[in-house]
Amino acid sequence: MATLVNLLPFVLMFVIFYFLLIRPQQKRQRAVQQMQANLKKGDKIVTIGGLHGIIDSVDEDKVVIRAGDGTRLTYDRSAVREVVTESK
Repeated sequence: MATLVNLLPFVLMFVIFYFLLIRPQQKRQRAVQQMQANLKKGDKIVTIGGLHGIIDSVDEDKVVIRAGDGTRLTYDRSAVREVVTESK
């Protein structure tokens, strides 16, 4: 019984860490993966490097982004940070 009482603070600390740190990070990671999986031609996006552009084509693991001057750049799908507006 005494060992259970001694372990209680550690168990409580783990539960608090799980709900404050681990679980929210997993939810954010799932949301980013879903966003990257749903990329389509015409979406306005921002890359992790800060490049703003429009998706010109989508491959299984790569996207071709058209920049403002018409230049086409190939990026890994995982380099897309966010979709600014989706194509209609």
